Amino acid sequence: MARRPDRIGAIAPPTEDRVQTRLVAIAADHIRRFGPERVTVVAVAREAGMSHANVYRFFASKAGLIEAVVVAWARTVELQLGDIANAPDPADDKLERFLAAWAKAQREGLDRDPPIYATFATLWTARRDTIMAHRARLRAFLASIVDEGLEPGPFRVKDEERAVSFVADAMQRFIHPVLVMEMRDLSRQQIEQRLAAMTRTIVRTLVSGGV
Repeated sequence: MARRPDRIGAIAPPTEDRVQTRLVAIAADHIRRFGPERVTVVAVAREAGMSHANVYRFFASKAGLIEAVVVAWARTVELQLGDIANAPDPADDKLERFLAAWAKAQREGLDRDPPIYATFATLWTARRDTIMAHRARLRAFLASIVDEGLEPGPFRVKDEERAVSFVADAMQRFIHPVLVMEMRDLSRQQIEQRLAAMTRTIVRTLVSGGV
């Protein structure tokens, strides 16, 4: 009699990572449909086909689940900007691309997924630890580009840390989520024109040693 094929792989329960990813995806959908205030762990659990007690195995609270949704979006931005920061381009060219991509990611987040981006802005304002860690990683990417541009050039900055702070401060209106939301009525073209002018100013300042 022929041996039945092994079907263990076909019926194996999903891994915890897959369950967590699904819960985050469901919570993200609920944020888009109802807003973060009306998201409930019970509703997310019901759609996932599990008890709400099981959801608490992965997330300590509703706030933790919502935060995980925002962190998932933020990681996509980190991956994109990390690729630029680690590219072999000249530092001045890389800085221009990095700042343009950073600003574009914020505007696209607002345009394409307003409820998630608004939640991101709320958590940023509240200075949640995970969001501040995201902010610190992006600043670290920026610092690495500035550092690469030091001697033999093209940057001639007097104080590296002050130079990084200068760039971050100059970019606030394009990267701070609350300010990005305040500029939602401006067209993409208007934003790009203002960003291009600011980027040129930043690069010229670093090249001239103005900070």
